[in-house]
Amino acid sequence: MNNNSNVIVRGSASTLATNSVLRNTYFLLSLTLLFSAVTAAFSMAIGANPGIIVLLVGMFGLSFLVNALRNSAWGIVAAFAFTGFMGYMLGPILNAYLSGYTNGGQLVMTALGGTGFVFLALSGYALTTKKDFSYLGGFLFAGIMVAFLASLAGIFFQMPLFQLVISGAFALLSSGLILYHTSNIIHGGETNYIMATISIYTALFNLFVSLLNILGAFAGNRD
Repeated sequence: MNNNSNVIVRGSASTLATNSVLRNTYFLLSLTLLFSAVTAAFSMAIGANPGIIVLLVGMFGLSFLVNALRNSAWGIVAAFAFTGFMGYMLGPILNAYLSGYTNGGQLVMTALGGTGFVFLALSGYALTTKKDFSYLGGFLFAGIMVAFLASLAGIFFQMPLFQLVISGAFALLSSGLILYHTSNIIHGGETNYIMATISIYTALFNLFVSLLNILGAFAGNRD
């Protein structure tokens, strides 16, 4: 009887902890997405154009900072710094689409809507089915590394078809990461809501940019 009671208590405690991580993750994610939108708007307004080197140094440097501070209150500050920086780097991309396409605004809103739909659908699926997608971890990590290296090569070779394939790969991998990270929270694989937030935010960021690139490739009506 005592053993059964202990199992129930441990199960209840585990469920409460998981729900707490999930709740805190989505709350922090919503705040960082709003902050990222503000910094993107600021970047667009001033016409910022930092370049790929600043992006890589800032992205990896701030990612390391978030990881180092993940167990303290400063981790939240670092999370806002990371997402704010990524929003700032998004500004030039949005300006390029808004000024480079006659329907640039429509492309941006379609990509944004598509990102929101995919996130809600996949996270909802993971939450309702409670399937364990941890087996995707190795494949997704390897896929991201290959796609990242290919995207660096694409910067130098400037081949439209190659870049379209890379964008499609990133869109699929980012979708898989949403499933993976959500499942990880549900099954107790991720207990730090700050790291969970950054992981899902990065997947959403890459998904949005990838969808924007794909839509732009098929738009066919540049200014």
